[in-house]
Amino acid sequence: MNVPNKITISRIFLIPLFMVIMLVDFNWGDITLLGAEMPVSHLIGALIFIFAATTDWVDGYYARKYNQVTNLGKFLDPLADKLLVSAALIILVELQMAPSWIVIIIISREFAITGLRLVLAGTGEVHAAAMLGKIKMWMQIVAISALLLHNIFFTMFNIPFDVIGLYIAAFFTVWSGVDYFIKNWGAFKDSK
Repeated sequence: MNVPNKITISRIFLIPLFMVIMLVDFNWGDITLLGAEMPVSHLIGALIFIFAATTDWVDGYYARKYNQVTNLGKFLDPLADKLLVSAALIILVELQMAPSWIVIIIISREFAITGLRLVLAGTGEVHAAAMLGKIKMWMQIVAISALLLHNIFFTMFNIPFDVIGLYIAAFFTVWSGVDYFIKNWGAFKDSK
């Protein structure tokens, strides 16, 4: 297994740690940073989430730079992203920090695209993420990070950046999902 795939797998292994930090009441108290008050566990959880999300860029950069792009990596990388984002969104709903209907839309799209990828992989076609999918992913990361950090930076100005970011992420999620289905419909239809 090459280095980029090991980095991708490390992202998957960070998800349980992130979940425990966010969901177990360690009673570490609260902290106020740049106008945002949050539990210390949310700050730590957000940092773990941001670090895990950053590995998405690192593994892709390393794979392209050293010509180590593999079909396993093309499959594992978006799967790791979906697992990380889904875990974070479900936790945000559990903590009543995100509306469930947006989370349902985002996770439904992720399942639908993963299903299509599996069907296409069965025909021997493995598609890497398109640019619109990458924009979607980073919009989700930005929105989730802002929510986990209780709208840090923007609370002082009374701007609901975290909520606005979540709506923008939902928009790109739907758009990229429709785009993926349209671009791959022919191959999907032929796989029956």
